[in-house]
Amino acid sequence: MEKTRREFVKLVGGAALGAGVILAGKGRASAQTIPAKGAPSEPIRIGVMPGLTGVIGVPGTAAWRTTQIWADEVNASGGILGRKVELHMEEETTAKECVERFKKLTLEKKVDVIVGLMSTGNGLAVGPLAEELGQLWLAWDGTTQKGVEETMPKTKFAFKSIDNEAEAIGGAILTAKYFPKIKTIAGINNDYSYGRDCWESFQAVLKHFHPNVKAVEALWPKLGETDFTSHIAALKKAKPDLIMTSFWSGDVPILMKQAAAVGLFKTTKGCFTTGGGVHYTLKKEFTPEGLILGYNSMYFKWTDTWPLLTKFVKTYFDKYKEYPVYECDHAYFVLQAYKTAVEKCYSILGKWPTKEEVGKALSGIQVPSLSGYRGYREDNIMTCNFFMGITTHKNPYDFVTIDPVEVLTPSQIIKPTAETKLYEWIKGWKS
Repeated sequence: MEKTRREFVKLVGGAALGAGVILAGKGRASAQTIPAKGAPSEPIRIGVMPGLTGVIGVPGTAAWRTTQIWADEVNASGGILGRKVELHMEEETTAKECVERFKKLTLEKKVDVIVGLMSTGNGLAVGPLAEELGQLWLAWDGTTQKGVEETMPKTKFAFKSIDNEAEAIGGAILTAKYFPKIKTIAGINNDYSYGRDCWESFQAVLKHFHPNVKAVEALWPKLGETDFTSHIAALKKAKPDLIMTSFWSGDVPILMKQAAAVGLFKTTKGCFTTGGGVHYTLKKEFTPEGLILGYNSMYFKWTDTWPLLTKFVKTYFDKYKEYPVYECDHAYFVLQAYKTAVEKCYSILGKWPTKEEVGKALSGIQVPSLSGYRGYREDNIMTCNFFMGITTHKNPYDFVTIDPVEVLTPSQIIKPTAETKLYEWIKGWKS
């Protein structure tokens, strides 16, 4: 007998984790290859919105590749409850264009779910639209934060990434740990919300541990700028003990090369909170040892004991001759969470679930991803570990890796609720 709506809401809250574990194990193939009774015969349509060019091109391309790898593997195993997966791609560009493309995927392509988007500005534009249209949107990096405040604390269809400032918080924690004697800092961050939020958050956390640390310079190149020579000259003149940056894509190796040309990091320490987003481009010839480097939610050499990561890294490298970056984990996670939620709903309801029902199952879900178990909080914001460490040349690659590898947990770097005031939360930490 079909469960009632009330029974479904009651049951799904406590059942999501178990579904993720079971479906990742040996029973997965049999669950997928037998067509589900009452499931629609047409393919599941998944809209994908990757950024493929410009500053977001490296991680965006990696996420799009991962989406295709995931879809191929799921289809080879019989699809989701017997339904094949069909991808419909619309590129992430400007906020205005993203809104139109989101509408196209929803109203014309009639997709079941949309995954993707990395820009905060695009998240702010698309988040309210997802709620208006009743369209499930599982973001990769896009949040709906304005500054450090969440503009949509309660959603039914929009599932957002982690808070923008998490990496800067983690970078400051490690700066306090590894460089406790620094007295002055400088920042070079892109002149938009992410860059400014990261700089302010980094300072707040670092000063919590070391109140006497002083900021002596803050530089704001435009997003997409590639000539940093004047900024580097200003940093050399300021002579800070440490330079912090939240650069996270193609601008990271450009900055590193230009800094190496004048020996910037020979006398100054560095914290690249998100530079690992393009880790394989950080060649040893211009990237020094001893920098703090953040990899967001996935480090390709995290462990040899997590089979999902080991298999994926091999598959990705064999196919593209590159090592995967963190956006691969975001892309993999949202798809696996959607799949698990659909299958869990069906096991309870006995029929193909609506988008609203899938959304209820996604809230609070935990599933295995490339970086371990990760999920969504009850307020539909991602939770996951972050990976950071100290750059080293002691590896078999032509690029730097990190040693030691620090794993920063959600409770350390992500405020506990959407309504929590970030700086009040930081002030409440124990020193």
